[in-house]
This record gives sequence, structure tokens and C-alpha cells, in this order.
Amino acid sequence: MRISSLVLAAAFALAPEFSFAAEQPSQAKADIEQVVDTFKAAIIRHDGQGLKELFLPDHGNWLSVIHEELYRKVVERNPEAQRINPSTYASFADFVTHAKEPVEERFYNVRIETNGTIGIVYFNFDFLEGGKIENRGDETWQLIKTDKGWKIAAMLYSSQGA
Repeated sequence: MRISSLVLAAAFALAPEFSFAAEQPSQAKADIEQVVDTFKAAIIRHDGQGLKELFLPDHGNWLSVIHEELYRKVVERNPEAQRINPSTYASFADFVTHAKEPVEERFYNVRIETNGTIGIVYFNFDFLEGGKIENRGDETWQLIKTDKGWKIAAMLYSSQGA
């Protein structure tokens, strides 16, 4: 029994995959906060490429859901309107890149949860074009820690209108 305990202890000491030096949640939270700040700054700079780099490549999990009150008004004007609208981070990045007016997304009540490997960000937002609020709602991101840093894997947001 004593020999197998020593072998097990040696295996843990020598194998990096068994290391307990994983990123601590407090550092991970700070790193995710940096992703949030980079996202906001890229929108203001019309930096679509910078936005694209924040996302997990080849994943387009991006959904907009129209808030109930706004949805009722939209359906009155257009009975064919969809409540849930899929999109991609690439199309948003292209919009930001080619916007003719200043664009900005303001974040409020930002909450971040992480275990150092996965994370979520939840916040309220206002989206401005030309200094005017065009949309507001709640937004959530799911992030994962990759070899190239934290990447947004999925994004959902509610759209309440201006």
C-alpha cells in the first residue's frame, strides 16, 4: 500500500496535467473584465476585426430575443415578425466596422461568474448610434478559457427598443 501511495504522489508531482496551479477565479474574473473592456472599446473604435478576435472561431451562437412588450408592438405592424433572431458575431463586427455614425454599447450592473475555465457575464446595456439610444436590454455571454485567452462562445441579448 505504501509503494502505491508513493507512485501516485510521484505521478501527480511529475505530470503537469495534474497540476493544481490552474488560474484562480479572481484572476480569471479580472481577465474576463478585460474582455468586456476590450469589447466596448472595439465598438467605439469601429474595430470589427478586434471584435471578431474576442469570439471563439467558427461558433456563431448569437441570438437576439425581442422583449415581450416590444414584440407585441412589432407583431401589430408585421404579423410575420420573429421574436427570436439568430445572427453572428461576424455580422455585428461588420456593422460596427462600416457604421457611418459613432456607435457605443454601455454596460450596467455587470456580473461575472467563473471557475477559471468557463465564465458567464450578465449585464444591462444601452446601444447607441450617433449618441442616441437605439436599443437597450439585458445581455449574457458564455466564455471559455482557451490557449489564446478568454473567448466568447455564445451571446444572448434581449431587445427592448429605445
